[in-house]
Amino acid sequence: MRHGTPNAGPGRSAPPIPVKILVAGGFGVGKTTTVGAISEIAPLTTEAEMTSAGIGIDDPGARSGKTTTTVAMDFGCVTIDRSLKLYLFGTPGQNRFGFMWDDLARGALGALVVVDSSRLDDCYPAIDFFERAGLPFVVGVNAFDGRLAVDLPSIRWALAISDQVPLVQFDARDRLSVRDALLVVLDRALDRATRDRRD
Repeated sequence: MRHGTPNAGPGRSAPPIPVKILVAGGFGVGKTTTVGAISEIAPLTTEAEMTSAGIGIDDPGARSGKTTTTVAMDFGCVTIDRSLKLYLFGTPGQNRFGFMWDDLARGALGALVVVDSSRLDDCYPAIDFFERAGLPFVVGVNAFDGRLAVDLPSIRWALAISDQVPLVQFDARDRLSVRDALLVVLDRALDRATRDRRD
């Protein structure tokens, strides 16, 4: 009788490398939609109905029609290829749940900061968090209704992010658009890892 792991037999390929990516940003910018659009499993969400207690605290803007909010995290996964699998953790957007961000960021390779171009003020805390943490991140501007309130150069200037931070436009509802944004996150993270090894 032969002993060994189930994957050790001839012709068996190694399992894909797990990579943790955060999907962060302000309240109501499309984080849950982003995770749900690309996850190959039914995403785990911790959405709860917004109540009168959140009036004046959780305000996604009049146009959104949003009735729920993430109170812990969203989780989904997607296989990039046979060697790489992304595990996506969507952070809660409200400041009062900010204490969870440190735990969610532990072990992450990078982050996609989702931005609503009409509410740029809401994403400052996320950008500040990842700059302080030293975690590679990409700013993804969610094109609500297929358009942006202001152009990308103006957004870069308003957010005061350096030219080294990728800034991309994407549609959180579209799987391929989300995939492309996540690939930029991976590229940024791998570039950082390569530079760290050289230093």
